[in-house]
Amino acid sequence: MEIRHLITFKSIVDMGGFSRAAVHLGYAQSTVTSHIQALEQELGVPLFDRLGKKVHLTEVGENFLVHAIEMIQLYTKAKDVFHMENEEVTTLRIGAPESLTIYRLPQIIQAFRSQNPKVNIMMKSGSCWELQEELRRGDLDIGFFLQAPLTDSDLYTETLIEEPLVILLPPTSDSRTLSSFTLNTNENIILTEQGSYRDYFEAFLRSKGIATESGMEFWSVEAIKQCVMCGLGISILPLVAVQNEMQQQKLKVINWDTNLGSVSTIMSWHKNKWQSSAARKFMEVVRDQSSLWNQSI
Repeated sequence: MEIRHLITFKSIVDMGGFSRAAVHLGYAQSTVTSHIQALEQELGVPLFDRLGKKVHLTEVGENFLVHAIEMIQLYTKAKDVFHMENEEVTTLRIGAPESLTIYRLPQIIQAFRSQNPKVNIMMKSGSCWELQEELRRGDLDIGFFLQAPLTDSDLYTETLIEEPLVILLPPTSDSRTLSSFTLNTNENIILTEQGSYRDYFEAFLRSKGIATESGMEFWSVEAIKQCVMCGLGISILPLVAVQNEMQQQKLKVINWDTNLGSVSTIMSWHKNKWQSSAARKFMEVVRDQSSLWNQSI
């Protein structure tokens, strides 16, 4: 049963005849007749009594009209879903670790919303590993990671930029280098959450004979910076997260050697999850914005 046949049937009733319905729909009258014949053949009963030049609904036709109207309304509602998609009335679910949420995504979201004001954006913060799992489950449309480049059989991944890392020192700390690095008395190791660049940092410290088992663990990038600035200890973070503090001389840093391990900002999405027009446009904005990131390093 085709929706166009139902629309033709209702038009005949609304317009009061086959000829008027044909003019209204822009069909030849023979097309209107074939639509009704197809419906009557499928239903096995006549829908109209043809009395001379006039047509009247049969009892079955009157009962069927109620259902035809319901089906046309459902069809219209279903089409509205696609109209909404074209108008970008939708929700994007985006996940990113704290550092990217604070230092990379705000400008991207602002640029995207200026072009797509009707799109709702739901942000989810978490560790890179948690966000990967949410992408695999289909709970996120797009995920951003800060880690070593990866391959995943379930996910598309796109490396946007290799992020420089820096070891953070208190502003009053003595100058040090990677090659001659030592831990001063009363200095603590301040660590990020498990994984990511923390693994590189711990491996580097162990190579210098510095134990990391008693290190203090913080999830918040801002908390780590505050701890280092007040002289509590040393840590490691992406350069993008500490540029302001460096300019204000609130922190000292040692540039990280990428031979000891590197991390990148990565955009990812599920291979088998349908991407809305809004999601595709968001990723294009990401690519445009990320092409400028190297200029700010």
